[in-house]
Parts: sequence; structure tokens; C-alpha cells
Amino acid sequence: MTTTAEHLRNTLDGRWRDVKNRMRNELSSEIFRPHYTPNTVIARTKVGEQMRIMAAQGAAEDGFKKEYGGNGDVGAAITQIEMLAMSDLSLMVKAGVQWGLFGGAVENLGTERHHEAYVQKIIDLDLLGCFAMTETGHGSDVQALETTATYDPDTQEFVIDSPTPTSRKDYIGGAAETARVAAVFAQLITQGEGHGVHCFVVPIRDDEGNDLPGVTTSDCHYKGGLPGVDNGRIQFDKVRVPRENLLNKYADVAEDGTYSSPIENPGRRFFTMLGTLIRGRVTVGGSAGAAARVGLDIATRYALKRRQFEAPGDDKEVLLMDYLVHQRRLLPLIAKSYALQFAQNELVAKCHELQTAEEPDPEEQRELESRAAGLKAANTWHATAAIQEAREACGGAGYLAENRLIALKADTDVFTTFEGDNHVLTQLVAKELLTAYADDIKGMSPVEWVRFAANFAGERVLKRTAAETIMQTILDTRQDNEEEGSLFNRGTQVQMFEDREQYMLATVARRLQGKSKEMSAFDAFNSVQDHVLHTARTHIERIILEAFVAGIDSCEDEEARKILNMVCDLYALSVIEKDRAWFMEHRFLSTERAKAVTRGINERCRNLRPYAEMLVDGFGIPEQLRYAEMLHPENIPDADEHEEKDATSAGTIGPK
Repeated sequence: MTTTAEHLRNTLDGRWRDVKNRMRNELSSEIFRPHYTPNTVIARTKVGEQMRIMAAQGAAEDGFKKEYGGNGDVGAAITQIEMLAMSDLSLMVKAGVQWGLFGGAVENLGTERHHEAYVQKIIDLDLLGCFAMTETGHGSDVQALETTATYDPDTQEFVIDSPTPTSRKDYIGGAAETARVAAVFAQLITQGEGHGVHCFVVPIRDDEGNDLPGVTTSDCHYKGGLPGVDNGRIQFDKVRVPRENLLNKYADVAEDGTYSSPIENPGRRFFTMLGTLIRGRVTVGGSAGAAARVGLDIATRYALKRRQFEAPGDDKEVLLMDYLVHQRRLLPLIAKSYALQFAQNELVAKCHELQTAEEPDPEEQRELESRAAGLKAANTWHATAAIQEAREACGGAGYLAENRLIALKADTDVFTTFEGDNHVLTQLVAKELLTAYADDIKGMSPVEWVRFAANFAGERVLKRTAAETIMQTILDTRQDNEEEGSLFNRGTQVQMFEDREQYMLATVARRLQGKSKEMSAFDAFNSVQDHVLHTARTHIERIILEAFVAGIDSCEDEEARKILNMVCDLYALSVIEKDRAWFMEHRFLSTERAKAVTRGINERCRNLRPYAEMLVDGFGIPEQLRYAEMLHPENIPDADEHEEKDATSAGTIGPK
């Protein structure tokens, strides 16, 4: 018989739950037991062994099309790499670089000649590669990369060069040791004319691991985390590669140097190329979410065992999880983890559908890119906050490496800035909102799109997610009175989220319109940048809530659905509480009703307290991947047997 916790897990797992269950079994073997070592040699060696085992088991095949030796199951490929985050984030990143970024660039930007030459070797790890995009001088502004690829018609070769100190490829995973080949993003120049950033396959090392002539690699060595990833730097000194090494799906150079592309507009061409690589961003967000769930799982189980301070008239000390303040610290973060996972499930499904379609719809592709950017930012910021809170909630014990939390914290820290800086990605979301997914926006300069937004943003109609029918039913049952109970009404919550988003979008458009008449387009945008970011966040939070609603609707068990509804209340009210200053300033929330939001959160925390363990069981983290010494019976007094006061209860450095 299926338990309530299993119903929660099955609902949260979504469409690729079979893949997740298979990965849970595979990751429970000894080779994937979480380990902590700051020693880069040991950590890198361990990841290399794990990658070989994964390749031998066919782990990479889902991510590549059938005609190239894969299975063509994009959703399964993303899901597998997300699950690796529960074991070791270094392994997740290395697998993501090899099969997702490097392999994805070859498959999605290359043509048959590249697929035949490279893809099977990439799948089998017979060709180890890296993704050389970011430079010392430019990471977020990819269009301004300085590495050049100049075509020489006399030899029919591209000359790859790093002309400036800031054009050095930097922080590149795999570049320090393992990669033999790089997918290099560089400015294509032919017949004296630049055609923007394109991608080239460039060998960087021989079979013995020595740098090839003209290539200089170096090691980034110790970082804040991810010791198993050999991040490095690459500089090119007029390295020659054959004309055929241009990944030429979207642009080609003929033998005589003539440039051609099926996409005439340079801006649209660039964004189309980058759009095909969206899977990396989707994976990073999902992996951060998985890491956050591991941290919250550990902290919650600790709080259900650890006692501190006697209650009057009781000879036992009080469980941490019985304190409202502790419930307040962990349960809203657990609720947000549920919400984000439901949104991630929808994102993965949409990514799968578009990347397996014969001719994906351009508007849906742009919407996917915006959604991926927003959820990557939301997931990674959540991971940073949730793992930090989990660490603090476990006191000194949480600071010990053997309890996993500090490694999770260190390894996910960089997730907020790689695969796109979160603030830049949030602006990308706003840009799509303000331009209503206009067909020609990809080719516009920032100045042009500000003018476009100022003139047309008011015409945008709010687009709902896959839950559109359910949402309308919910909105029809909303309660708009000032009674406290109506805050638990889903229609009321949804209306508040939608009203906030639409109001902010309309007002930022009006401000842009007004300011663009009195100052330059750049200054106009710059002067409302805080408003732009806030608008994007309201949109992201609204689509997350909608995904939660759809997730509850998919749950087959009545008891599990009841629990999920309370968790959804906690997510919605937490968002409102965090932004209550805005709601009150704009008179969407009275002072009394704002207080009712806080009371509502406290009530939901108390009501969810009996289900705390069940909620983290719903995350489905295998025992071995939860591995934390402090949770072992011999390392913590049992909740029912604890009788002695802990000498470290106050004013010491010991466990909280």
C-alpha cells in the first residue's frame, strides 16, 4: 500500500519519476556515497571514476538524438544530472559540462560532419571536452567576447587568437586537466568583416595531456567549493583549425571566405544559437533545488531529534522542531522547495517538448528561455538561503564537514553567478515581459527594446502556464473580503499575485515611456532598473504558484493533497509577507490584513509541524545521500530517551 509520504514523493517527482527512482537506486551504491575533501587531486580523481562508471551504464545516452547514438529523451537527461546534485555537486557539474554543455554545443550547433566525428566519443568519454565561453573580461555579455577566429582562405583554416589579456578563457570546467578539446566561442572574422560570436571545435591537448602548440592552459586551483571540478584558463596564440571545425548549423564560411547564414539578422542569429544551449541553465536550476532539499532534509531530521531547554513542569527538554521560531525557519523553505520543484517539472517538460520537436515554435522557445532564466535565478538564490538557514539551524554540528551542510553551501554558492548571473537573468525575464515576446526583439539593441517596451508594453495580456483551466476555476471561487480566513483561499492568493504583477508591469512601462522622452534610452532603463527587477520577480513568483496549483491537482491521494494545500498556503503567504511593504504601499493590503498574513503563516507552521518528517520524506532523498554523522543514533541522544541537559546549551561553541 502506498503511504502518504510516497504519494507526496510521486507527485513531486512528476513526469520523469521513473528516471528519478532509477537514479536513487544507482546513487545508493558505495561509489556515489557523498564524501568531503578539500583535496583537489582526490576529489578530481573520484569524480573521474564516477563519470566512467556512469558512461559504462549508458548515463549520457538520453541527452543525445537517436541518430547520433543516444535515446533522445531530453527530459530524462536533465533529470539525471539534477539527481547527481544529491550525491556530489562536483560530479553534477562535470557531467553537465561534458554531456550537457560541450556535447550540447556539438550536437545543437554542429551538423552531420560534427555529429559523426564527435558525438559517440563524447557519450563514451573517449573525447573529453570543455565549454570555453566565459572570458576574464566578459561573462554575462557574451556578444562582447574578445577571442577571435579569423578565416584564412589560403589555407582554409580559422586562426583562433586571444588578442588581449581580458580575452583569456576563464573558470572553464575541464580546462585545467581533463579536456582534450574545447568548444570555443569567438568573434568570427572573414574577408575583413566581423560576423559576431560563433562556436568552434578547437583541440587544446594531446593524448598525454600536454598543451598543443599555441595553446596555454592553467589551473584555477582552489575555489570556494566544487573541488572535483578542474576549472582552468585557456589562451590561444594564433591556433589554426580546419574550416570544418566551425559548428555550422546557423552559419557557414565557404572555401573562399564567403559568409552565409539562414538567419540574416545578426542579433537574432546570436540569440538563436544561445537558445539551443538552454538545457544547461535548466539543469543548474534543478540541481540547486536538489541540493537545497538535501540541506533542508538534514536540518529537519536533526530538529526532530535534537532537544534544547526544559519546558516548565516537564522533565524533558523541548525538541527544536516544537519551537515556533524553528518551524518558521525551516517550514517556509520546505514549502518553497516544493513550489520550485513543481515549477521545475513544468520547465523540464517544456524544454523536452521543444528540443524534441521537428520545428519548435519560436515564440514558445523565447518563453522557455525566459522561464529557464527566471527559475534558474529563483532556484539558486533559494539554495543559497535555504542551505545557510539549514546550517545555522544545526548549530555547531552543522559546521562540521561530516554533516554535509558546509559542502552543500560551498558547492552551490557559485550557482547564483554561473550559467548566467542571477541579476542579469532576472532582467532578461523583464525584457521578455516588457516586449510581450515580440517577434523581432531578439535583434534589437538595448536602446531599441527600451523604446519598444515604452510604446507597447501596455498591450501585453497576462499569460498563464499549463494550469490555465485550473487557475480560472480557482479565481472564480476567490474571496475578496477582509476576513482573515480568506487569506487561505487559493483564489484570493492567486489574485494578489496576478494583481501585483500586472500593476508593476503597467507602471514600469509607463515610467519607461515617460523617462525615454526626457533622457537617453539607456539612462531611462538605468533609472528604473530596481523596478524592472522587482517586476520580473513578481512574474517568477506567480508562475511558481501556478505550477504548485497544477502539482496539487495532479496528486491522486486525498490526504497528500490536503497536506500539499497547506504547504501551498505557506508558500503563498510567505511571498506576500516578504513583499508586504509593497502590498501595503499600493493599498492591496491593509495594516490589519498584513498582520493576518503573519498569523496565517504561524498557523500553517503549527498545522504542518506533525508532518515535518513526512514532508522531507517526500523529497525522496535516499538514506545514503542524506548521509550526515549527526543523524546516526550513536551521535545524538534519541528524542525519547534524552534526559540529561546538554552542557553546551548556552554561550558555547557546541551544537545548538
